[in-house]
Amino acid sequence: MKKRLWMVMLPGLALVALFAHSESDQYQFKVDRSLAIPMSFQVTQLKAMQLQAMQLQAMQLQAMQLQATPPRASSLRVSSLRVKSHVALIFDVQTQRPLYNKNGQTVVPIASITKLMTAMVLLDANLPMDVEVSVAEDELNKIRRAKSRLRVGMTLTRSEMLRLALMASENRAALALARSYPGGTAALVEAMNAKARALGMENTRFYDPTGLDSDNVSTAQDLVKMVAAAGQYPLIHQYTTTASHTMDNLNGRAMRFSNTNPLVRNASWDIGLSKTGFINEAGQCLVMQATINHRPVIIVLLDSWGRRTRVGDANRIKKWMERADTLDRIAQRG
Repeated sequence: MKKRLWMVMLPGLALVALFAHSESDQYQFKVDRSLAIPMSFQVTQLKAMQLQAMQLQAMQLQAMQLQATPPRASSLRVSSLRVKSHVALIFDVQTQRPLYNKNGQTVVPIASITKLMTAMVLLDANLPMDVEVSVAEDELNKIRRAKSRLRVGMTLTRSEMLRLALMASENRAALALARSYPGGTAALVEAMNAKARALGMENTRFYDPTGLDSDNVSTAQDLVKMVAAAGQYPLIHQYTTTASHTMDNLNGRAMRFSNTNPLVRNASWDIGLSKTGFINEAGQCLVMQATINHRPVIIVLLDSWGRRTRVGDANRIKKWMERADTLDRIAQRG
């Protein structure tokens, strides 16, 4: 934990202020009275002038320290935000500090949020995206029973498979991509864990590329790092924010796929990255990179129960931040 030590000299007492930044973004103030100057000390005119100079210097130092401290929204009151998700983290990208943290260190299953790491590792391999990949084997039910609109035998380009895996969270698309990776699925999963370690995701483990395996676990704090990294890939940005996509099935009929996050179709949201997830063990999950009132944030919501809870929480967070910015503007006008 980084600490800053400020000393302010005042008549009769030297105050040593120890400021320690904690996870809750609060500051602690301690007074060291062992440095107290005896009150009987006779201050001559010369010493009084020296003391005033020292006080001025201390005030200037304090002002410099305050300017160096990342800005905080004074109106963002954590107590006024009611988030129903069991795990929630709102991370301010500019200040690199959490605005809200609820169980951010808890290790939980992350379901299809996994596919962001699958996509990054696949793109890191620089494989040709126009190569066709087939849903050749029905491995889906070997993990768990899950629905898919893709049928065994369907052939799409690697780019189309990635689009469906990220936008519509298609598990067969993710499995097809994993099989097409050099060395196959096992090599891809190994690379996913290696990239997690490289990103400093110390509490994250992957066992399959879809997220259907409940042993795929992470924390909200780790997922902030993964979302920030994934946001650097143009294709991931494009595919996770696409509202819908239409393609032909085996019979030549049009199939329309929609984004699993309805907020990407909401014009009031400015979303740069989005991914949803769900299995029974993980509950409803949602991660987003968004800009709210010109403030870029990363939102992580895990273990939400009820189909609308994660979206409801996201909208509550947006209104909470917008209200705080409005209060700040009113306060600035006096």
